[in-house]
Amino acid sequence: MRTVLSVSLPNNMAAELEAFARATGRNKSDIVKESLAVFLWETKFRNIKRQLVPRAKAAGVIAEEDVFKAVS
Repeated sequence: MRTVLSVSLPNNMAAELEAFARATGRNKSDIVKESLAVFLWETKFRNIKRQLVPRAKAAGVIAEEDVFKAVS
């Protein structure tokens, strides 16, 4: 099932989206869907990271090197 969503964009953003769509040969809907998917993924990632950072610090995992040591 699909849902149709109407979005109002500022003129400059709409023009930039239109130009990008033309330049890449993609339609605006696909660009917006991909952008939203990335935004939602990054938001989930930041939320998970925010929850896990205090626990990692408490366990002594502070830098990437600490992560590599813990998993190897």
